[in-house]
Amino acid sequence: MKFAITGKGGVGKTTLAACLALLFRRDGARVIAVDADPDSNLAATLGFPDPEGIVSLGEMKDLIAERTGGDGGYGGFFKLNPRVDDIPEAYAPEHRGIRLLVMGGARKGGGGCVCPESAFLRALLAHVLFGREDVVLMDMEAGIEHLSRGTSRGVDALIAVVEPGRRSFETAARIKALAGDLGIERVFAVGNRVRTPEDEASIRAGVADLDLLGFVPHCPETEAGVSDGVAGLAAPIKANLVARLKGGA
Repeated sequence: MKFAITGKGGVGKTTLAACLALLFRRDGARVIAVDADPDSNLAATLGFPDPEGIVSLGEMKDLIAERTGGDGGYGGFFKLNPRVDDIPEAYAPEHRGIRLLVMGGARKGGGGCVCPESAFLRALLAHVLFGREDVVLMDMEAGIEHLSRGTSRGVDALIAVVEPGRRSFETAARIKALAGDLGIERVFAVGNRVRTPEDEASIRAGVADLDLLGFVPHCPETEAGVSDGVAGLAAPIKANLVARLKGGA
């Protein structure tokens, strides 16, 4: 199963991604967690030692040049489909049984040009979505810009994390529309940081057009990373997610 987790900035995407990664791993699945948000801290949330020392793949210039044949410039030739099948084992650190791919950001070129970093990261994302049997959980930036029409076919479900608030609901609605444009049919919502019954009611009303998997209560402990106990709070959400996908809903 392959999942992309997104939502408004600061809404708790990384926490949910870490919880689900730990829950799937606990059930015996091989898990790859993909940090596709340049501002995210999935490594720290999963408790990786020395998370600040993990170099993102987008910053590995020598590796990218070797695989793409590009020198880093926009004017030269480079491979659009470089070899990446060995990257998860060779360059993804592992902790608590979970492999972590920190993507980083490719440079933004003018006029829609494609750079070697972008070609490398897109090829890697396509590989983990189509070429592996692992459960893949992608912690996205606010939106789904890392997904193209090609890679989106490998996503089984998109999960929009929301918290009580109009801006969060509006972001979820835009995400659903973008997902539809990319052909992603299964778009779910998860309510996060729920403190009161009023918060739950607000979320239900705010994402009425989305399939709501459940709620995660407000938990200050997540600021120090996700423990097994905290991950357990998302167990009903994981169960609902798997049931819906297996049932074809």
